[in-house]
Amino acid sequence: MKVLVIHASAGAGHQKAAEALYDGIRKSSLHEAVLVDALDYTSVFFKKFYRQTYLFLISGIPWLWGFFFRILDIPWLGPLMQPARRLYNVVNAKRLGEFLEQEAFDYILSTHFLPSDVACALKRSGRIRSRLITVVTDFDVHQFWLGAGADVYAVASDWTKQKLQGLGVEASRIVVSGIPTHENFFLPKDRGQLKKRIGLQEDMFTVLMATGSFGIGPIEEIIHALKGVQIIVVCGHNQSLFRRLSGKKDDWVKVMGLVDNMHELMAVSDVMLTKPGGLSIAEALVSQLPLIFFNPIPGQEAKNVRILREHGIGASPADISGIVEELKKLQSSRDLYLTTLKRTRELARPSAVRDILALIS
Repeated sequence: MKVLVIHASAGAGHQKAAEALYDGIRKSSLHEAVLVDALDYTSVFFKKFYRQTYLFLISGIPWLWGFFFRILDIPWLGPLMQPARRLYNVVNAKRLGEFLEQEAFDYILSTHFLPSDVACALKRSGRIRSRLITVVTDFDVHQFWLGAGADVYAVASDWTKQKLQGLGVEASRIVVSGIPTHENFFLPKDRGQLKKRIGLQEDMFTVLMATGSFGIGPIEEIIHALKGVQIIVVCGHNQSLFRRLSGKKDDWVKVMGLVDNMHELMAVSDVMLTKPGGLSIAEALVSQLPLIFFNPIPGQEAKNVRILREHGIGASPADISGIVEELKKLQSSRDLYLTTLKRTRELARPSAVRDILALIS
């Protein structure tokens, strides 16, 4: 069986979900697997434009990103926009379509709506016969994920499934799998040994600040406001933030750039302050790590916050003083902390990769 796992590297979450699925297939040794970034099959200009435009909007004009997100998610507008969207993808992702047609994969697992749209169009025209599984990587689902030709949607939660059904997708084509995360996040770990290796005080309340791959948000202000805790800050690609924080040499703050051991950092932490991206949330849930959200991007992240709130997971204070207050509550009340952990376990889906791969027969 020949399986393609495909993402688009505009955001880290889509890529990490694809990598988790790809690793799962390789370890099973049951299928031949290929991992592809859809943007590698577009022009150099488009690849850079796609990434840079997204970063510019979410970091510089987030309200505009939120506006476009809401407008393009209006149900009656979707069919009107589809011809323009199709033309846009045909022009810019022509090589991707040729690649999918030439390779004739048995299965396509897509963690981004762009390759899903291209694959759906090819299926409708009879140019490929691949079975398409679209893996939605947020707790909400924008109608851009929809496509006539997708065989199965693998989604984060029952809420996500109900939203898809409301958009006209049959329940039989929706699997509540959870968002796929690497097994490293839920495998048992020696927390004490990890703390020593990372250089943390073993008996001190530990806060992990995950700023997203772009390092966006009032990070320095939050750090300045936190007292009586040790902090791990992951700056991602934001080298300027990394240099500024590293120069302060605060004994209680561990500053890191782009890391490949987030599973270990989550394992040694008591609470995670994070931007509410779908993958970050999923990884924290399977790591059984309480969440406090800050600076959500209007659109998918803001909707993630609202959905998680319905499950009693993740505070989202309006300002820095609210973040400090939520941390104090979790630090001082054992009962509240255990209740929060219980809710986290209930929504966590560590078997997401296995459940999605079970759809491949």
